[in-house]
Amino acid sequence: MLLELFPLVAKGYLEGKRRDEFEAQRVENRKKIAAERAAIKRTRKLKIRDLTLRDGQQSLFATRVPQHEIEKVLPLYKDANFYALEVWGGAIPDSVMRYLNEDPWHRLESIKEVIGDVSHLTALSRGRNLFGYSPYPESVIEGFNKNAVKSGLGIMRIFDCLNDVKNMETTIKYMKEAGGIADCAVCYTVDPKFTKKQRWKALLSGKKLPKKIFDVNYFVNKAKQMEALGADMITVKDMAGLIPPSLSGKIVKRLKQELKVPVDFHTHCTPGYGLGAVLMAIVNGVDVVDTCMLNFAGGPAAPSFEIIQLFADKLGLDTGVNLDSVVAINKELKGIRERIAEFDSYKMFPLEFDITADYLPKEIDALFDKAIELAKADKEEELLAACHAIEKYFNFPEPNEKVKAAEIPGGMYTNMLAQLKALGLEDLLPTVLEKVPEVRVAAGCPPLVTPSSQIVGVQAVNYVLDVNSGKAPYTNVNNQFFNLVKGEYGETPIEIDPEFRHKICGQSEASDYDVNKYQAPENPVLHELGGVKLAENEKEMLLLELFPTVAAPFLKNRKADAYYERVATEEAENQRIIEEKKAAYAAIPLEEKYEMLLRGLYSLAGDSKQATGDITQPKEKESKLDIKTKEMLTAQKPKNRLVG
Repeated sequence: MLLELFPLVAKGYLEGKRRDEFEAQRVENRKKIAAERAAIKRTRKLKIRDLTLRDGQQSLFATRVPQHEIEKVLPLYKDANFYALEVWGGAIPDSVMRYLNEDPWHRLESIKEVIGDVSHLTALSRGRNLFGYSPYPESVIEGFNKNAVKSGLGIMRIFDCLNDVKNMETTIKYMKEAGGIADCAVCYTVDPKFTKKQRWKALLSGKKLPKKIFDVNYFVNKAKQMEALGADMITVKDMAGLIPPSLSGKIVKRLKQELKVPVDFHTHCTPGYGLGAVLMAIVNGVDVVDTCMLNFAGGPAAPSFEIIQLFADKLGLDTGVNLDSVVAINKELKGIRERIAEFDSYKMFPLEFDITADYLPKEIDALFDKAIELAKADKEEELLAACHAIEKYFNFPEPNEKVKAAEIPGGMYTNMLAQLKALGLEDLLPTVLEKVPEVRVAAGCPPLVTPSSQIVGVQAVNYVLDVNSGKAPYTNVNNQFFNLVKGEYGETPIEIDPEFRHKICGQSEASDYDVNKYQAPENPVLHELGGVKLAENEKEMLLLELFPTVAAPFLKNRKADAYYERVATEEAENQRIIEEKKAAYAAIPLEEKYEMLLRGLYSLAGDSKQATGDITQPKEKESKLDIKTKEMLTAQKPKNRLVG
């Protein structure tokens, strides 16, 4: 009756009542869940590296979370007690300058200031290439790693786009010398898949297509080489989310058997393997797993920490994470996500779930138990089905079937599609995808990770555009593909055909990049901004060397802001002094002003000493002008004392 007569009032009352009842139930649940967790017998530790503030926001929000938003969650992260927080490297240094007009070094230093030594701060870099395409001289590599550690970095995750261990050697060396931890990443990738037509064509031409390259032995051997060079830990880095659960378990198991250093597992959820692959890694003894907080997880990002924590509880594993802080962080992250909605690649929020106060529905809780049993039994298809059902309950995006079928990173797929759309030729995408394996094999079968994935993708598009316009394949070769085939990126997983290299580069033998060709960018004096240099210290010079096209305007703008602020401050100070003098003069009695005036007039013909001394009759002969002036002033002098 009330609902019919006063619908809005009644609706508000009922919603408020339900909300109060819901929160009251949560209070009761919180006590029970805390007691249940306290009763769990934890048999070993599972360390968590939180990726939210770097990989999470890069994967979902194009690295657009500004500094002032980051600062809102830092005190909460300090209380959360994660093993490590990935906060830097990757696209962060470039993006915060390019899009947010912020200093990358300041971001790292400000995070360290709050987090302290509670969690290791970690970053991602590309070995001797750091953040660029061409290798850098040792002085730049040393300077970068030294300053990164000095600014608060604890762990540098080092990878190479070819899995060429030699390209990681100098970064390992300088990171350890600076007091940091060298985390060396083995990049996971898949073998190229060929159509029947391509196989017949290769057979008829007498050129064999490669057999199995990237098997378990390949990844284990690479990891052992990295350990021999001094790696403090090894990460299986599955940047495209292409590693199926069964294989992740096999690789982790072998690594744990054959390495002495800790093993980390990193993946993404794009094609739908992520959660199952992480669970399999955990079951097989991995030391560390990479996750994102609920509101920054799933889709192109890593699996949700909350889901992994629920699995850890059931497996008796101790993550050491303060879950009350996790709830608070997620609340802030939801607000941040709403405020940067224009950059949200999915605009699909996960289920609101308080891990300290919300019970799972019985059927979902049963899915967690089932997934663990399936992982232990290595039943991949059933495990994936269970994991997808769990992710669906939490409202995460469904697997991207196109990326899964293409077996390439999601970023590579979208880049190629964007390239073709810009030309109005998106209908050629299936043909480009068909050519990717052929182009990749011709270039030595590099792993599909930044930047080799982009290089192969761009060249596959060029290949199809050449053929589509009646030209021979490889008529148009992008510069980076040229350098890759030439050998400047390092040693590829399989040898490049000398004839192909000659066709592309004009030489049959591989040649490494000559670092003597490296030229540091100019560091001009900005005369128009007070004569300061564009880069005034080592950190600014490193930004200029690593990101020349982005850092140059960023640094110039900073110098301009500082210069004009200094000018404005000086002008304000001058004006303040003038106003003080005016006020001081206004406060002087009139008789004293009169005497000051006389001293001033007499100083016209005298010196400063005379002007500031007592007014006396000059001993020297006065000029006619002096006599007349004195007579005039004497005649005008009032007889009585002035009052004012």
